[in-house]
Amino acid sequence: MLGAEPGKHGEEGRAVGLGTVAREWLRIGCIGFGGPPAHIALLRKLCVQQRGWLSAEEFEDGVATTNLLPGPASTQLAMFCAWRLAGPAGAVVGGACFILPGLGVILVLAALFLAAHPPAWIAGAAAGAGAAVPAVALAAAVSLMPASWRRVGSGSGRARWRWVAYLVAGGLAGVLAGAFIVLVLAACGLLELAARWPRARHGPQAGSGSEPAGGSPDRQGPVRSAVTMPLALAAPAARSSLLAASALLASGGLLAVAWVAFKVGALSYGGGFVIIPLMQHDAVHTYHWMTGPQFLSAVALGQVTPGPVVQTVAVVGYAAAGVGGGLLASLVAFAPSFAFVLVGGPHFAALRRNARVQAFLTGAGPAAIGAIAGSTVPLGLGLTRLWQVAVLGLAAVWLLILRRNVVAAIVGAAALGVIAVLAGAPLP
Repeated sequence: MLGAEPGKHGEEGRAVGLGTVAREWLRIGCIGFGGPPAHIALLRKLCVQQRGWLSAEEFEDGVATTNLLPGPASTQLAMFCAWRLAGPAGAVVGGACFILPGLGVILVLAALFLAAHPPAWIAGAAAGAGAAVPAVALAAAVSLMPASWRRVGSGSGRARWRWVAYLVAGGLAGVLAGAFIVLVLAACGLLELAARWPRARHGPQAGSGSEPAGGSPDRQGPVRSAVTMPLALAAPAARSSLLAASALLASGGLLAVAWVAFKVGALSYGGGFVIIPLMQHDAVHTYHWMTGPQFLSAVALGQVTPGPVVQTVAVVGYAAAGVGGGLLASLVAFAPSFAFVLVGGPHFAALRRNARVQAFLTGAGPAAIGAIAGSTVPLGLGLTRLWQVAVLGLAAVWLLILRRNVVAAIVGAAALGVIAVLAGAPLP
């Protein structure tokens, strides 16, 4: 299904106009509060249930495949659906309309929250919302664990112990080595690929049994480049990027903003909250663009605004270089997603079947989850007031025990912050 010709309207065989794509994807970009689950539900309702543009099977294949790629999966799914309906132009228009509403809102909020002397209620809302972020990160990690564990399947005890080791390695990286977390994720993926190599090298039928049967992608020239795309990014690009990072470290200007944004968009397996340890070390400790509390506020803004959580990078860019820095960071962070869909879209079916890609993600996935969980430690250490610790405790109960909505947790924490500050509690 994924290999079908893009730009056709299901049964009718008509191309869907760019105006329709722009209107519908802009609407989803405006109302898409709640992160990837909300985005997937809105896209499914539009493309499958209401319009019948895509079959349920094709849509679910798109969800599964975009989760194999680094970067924001729900954004790539929005681009992929638009690509299926209106070709490459549709992917560009749909992706832009999905991203831009949230980008505009988050830049306006960044100007308020990061002002030198914001009103007391704004500062209180920022401090309160930021206090809930460690709990949000931990809840995100917990929610991702079952699916990652199932990826191991009914494998050997060694496979399950490797999963635990990758999880721990990612957690330690999230706590101690935020600047090098990409290398840790890549290393875990490559270790799992090496462990499974005798089976993975023979194609999907030699895998764990979760991949569809079929011929080996290695026999298809165009497919080979598509299915190895994540690995090519994870290993050679990650190693060569160290030299680039060294050069950018000294400048701290727009080049550094672009470098941080590139890591977020192109090298973040697991999407969503895995960007936190990727960004925190650079934004707070390396370049000193923002303080620890300000970074917590930036993550909170990424949660409560519509569109993808990766919009957080725009707040970091704004802190570094104003509106221009925010726009640059967003452009660079989302550019790899556009490239993945435009170049790899025709080969997504082969990408999903490829046993080597599956093996790599079986290692990188738990490492990413561990990194998200580990990030709660430096995030928690960013809290400087006792009342913020109390807000964090309430958010943890709301998210981890009651398992309620993330947006409500952030908004509620912001409200508690306003109340605390107006009642005379000190600001961070």
